[in-house]
Amino acid sequence: MQTTKDIAEIFVNALESKQFTKDKTGCRTIEILGASFLADKPSIFGDVNQTYVDAEIEWYESRSTNVNKLAECYGTKKAPVAWLYSANDYGEINSNYGKLIFDKKYFKQYKRVLQELSEVNPDSRRASMIYQRPSIWHEFNEDGKNDFICTNAVTYYIRDNKLHCVVQMRSNDVVFGYKNDFAWQHYVLNKLRNDLYYDGYKLDEGDIYWQVQNLHVYERHFDLIK
Repeated sequence: MQTTKDIAEIFVNALESKQFTKDKTGCRTIEILGASFLADKPSIFGDVNQTYVDAEIEWYESRSTNVNKLAECYGTKKAPVAWLYSANDYGEINSNYGKLIFDKKYFKQYKRVLQELSEVNPDSRRASMIYQRPSIWHEFNEDGKNDFICTNAVTYYIRDNKLHCVVQMRSNDVVFGYKNDFAWQHYVLNKLRNDLYYDGYKLDEGDIYWQVQNLHVYERHFDLIK
């Protein structure tokens, strides 16, 4: 199983050998197709902005689909540029991850996974929280949005008295995206672990396995690859 260090080395080698692709804007990128690794560190390149991470988790917990709420949580006048790019003119997006797993609209998936592992079958292979949806093809650009949800699904497993998860993503920016997505998945894993009782005691924290269809870094972040 590859680790974050192995993934970093792949990007370093790709940069040195100039293995570039271009995105829809013409920007050079380096990408790995079908990446799969143990998410053993919270960052692959660069430092984690813990203040922002905490704000994004607070926003997810609020279940608001408006990026102006994120700006409020972060203590800034505007949300980060990436979120503004994803939002429509009213600030609305699709990818509030808390809403996708906690809200009744999306079938209270967190609660269902908790019930599956605590009441139905602790050895289950169906304890999945599904973030993506077929209707995204109609919703990703609705009213000027540009938000095709990046996380497909996350499945949780109780094995050897530990709670593990497998994160499956459609697309993941290795610099900003991975750090913030890892923070959220680590948060949810431990929230679920604390809510679960298995044979009368709390589970230990397990591993996070990261699977990405397209893991990439943009040209503006090439200087961070080292």
